[in-house]
Amino acid sequence: MKIIDAALNEGRFQLSEYESKQVLASYGLPVTAEKLAKTPEELIKATAKIGYPLVIKACSADIAHKTEKGLIRLDVRNDAEALTAFDEIADSMNGAEKTVLVQQMIRGQRELVVGLTRDPQFGPCVMFGLGGIFTEILKDNAFRVAPLENRDALDMMQEIKSHKILDAVRGLEAVDRELLAKVLITVGQIGIENENIKEIDINPVIISKGKPVAVDALVVLE
Repeated sequence: MKIIDAALNEGRFQLSEYESKQVLASYGLPVTAEKLAKTPEELIKATAKIGYPLVIKACSADIAHKTEKGLIRLDVRNDAEALTAFDEIADSMNGAEKTVLVQQMIRGQRELVVGLTRDPQFGPCVMFGLGGIFTEILKDNAFRVAPLENRDALDMMQEIKSHKILDAVRGLEAVDRELLAKVLITVGQIGIENENIKEIDINPVIISKGKPVAVDALVVLE
């Protein structure tokens, strides 16, 4: 894959969020609409294309943990807010390329995580669990060795302790389990077809109107 080859040729072993989601999108996975902007002019063009409300984030392969570093602005609602967010984020990027990601704002009350890790013995293994801030706190995950079949993916959903979050609850519609299963199966396929991918971390996967959308992603190479 060109994105992966280009990164490795540059001596990089981590893709930016934008590059990571391009890899996912090339396999048909649902990701946020987004554009890169390096200048205020590019920023305003991107906001006009995607439409408010927006999320604006620092975007660099050298930056992880954007939330902890104050490099994300949520629910940006007009050009003035967008320009302020751009200036604040660019000023805080400390030597990294001053590029921001202008991203569609996805609303949803349920956050999941989907991932892939390459085990030395078993090869690519797919992970599914509760996402967002609860990923590391609760460690409510299920794993399967790729390739996955549909029943494997459905079993993973049922295996986590908080599986009822996928049901219709408190006025929220049930999660489209078949679509979520396709996400899990496809992540396994990406790992099988791209031996240079060491890890994939898609967190959060926000459930919007019952359907999963990858809101943030990281691909680590080897």
